[in-house]
Amino acid sequence: MNTSILGIDLAKNYFQICGLNQVNKVQFNRKLTRNKLAVFMQQHPPVLVAMEACSSSNYWARKFEEMGHTVKLVPAQHVKPFVKGNKDDRNDAIAICEAAQRPNMHFAMIKTHVQQDTQMIHRIRQLHVKQTTAIANQIRAYLTEYGIIIQKQITPLLHALPTIIANEENDLTPLARQLLSEHYDSLLETRNKAIELKKRIERNNNQNIYCQRLQTLPGIGPIIASALYAAIGNGSQFSQGRQMSAWIGLTPAHFGTGGKNTNVDTTKRGDRYLRTLLIHGARTVVSWIIIKDKDDPLSGWVKRLVARRGKRKAYVALANKLTRAAWRILQGEDYDARKIVAQ
Repeated sequence: MNTSILGIDLAKNYFQICGLNQVNKVQFNRKLTRNKLAVFMQQHPPVLVAMEACSSSNYWARKFEEMGHTVKLVPAQHVKPFVKGNKDDRNDAIAICEAAQRPNMHFAMIKTHVQQDTQMIHRIRQLHVKQTTAIANQIRAYLTEYGIIIQKQITPLLHALPTIIANEENDLTPLARQLLSEHYDSLLETRNKAIELKKRIERNNNQNIYCQRLQTLPGIGPIIASALYAAIGNGSQFSQGRQMSAWIGLTPAHFGTGGKNTNVDTTKRGDRYLRTLLIHGARTVVSWIIIKDKDDPLSGWVKRLVARRGKRKAYVALANKLTRAAWRILQGEDYDARKIVAQ
């Protein structure tokens, strides 16, 4: 019988590949090197290929699709329940085959080169932002040890530090001045890199129709629009906006027994970076609605929610609604505040 599905357990140098026939019997389960895997897949007739959604899975998925195969990426947490016996490469490959054939399985999207490039920009920028905060906090702590106090924000530190270093009447020693001057240069360099990456994101958004459409939503600027596109593309892998919101982790978690279900806090699943950006964007919208005292349908809904549940829960609830609206925007609809409130 012919092979109906191939399950591949990805690695760096050695890959475990398992083939099942039409009655789900194991035909082979062997180990291949990186070069031999590419040759094997090139020579194999087109077939369904299942892999875990992990490191390098997008690369191999694109390669296998170019060879004519159909590829499905199974989230790792959905593969684990199908592992029988001890965990090893052979059992993992079989489990991937079985998980990929479940009728209600949700598969991960195969990212394009553009999405991976965009995601890389965000990760590098996020690193520079963290480094900027770390260096600024370190400088502020050093100055405190010499009796010099500066506000917590980064801007007062950048303005005050050159004057502090040049002031010979304070308690800084010559060595301390030299070290702080070098640290100040590192702070400026790291901060400028983060600013340049933000400008690059904005330039890329001008060439991406999906990012431009997302930016029509309130609370979604260039950074959030770019991060959303890098994570979900056009959103076609979701059948409705609520699925996308649940995937990000903005929907309430629930548990039930005996026919009684209880909702608790949000699940906080998915990409933490993306969820944080959406909540920050919603916080900005809520703040502006309260300050400007707006009276449009969305503002009225936010005011009622803030009065009933408080600001913090309003942030998350609005982020949930904006995420659902973002899915509709990606499907080609125009922004309408009344539709957001009705969701």
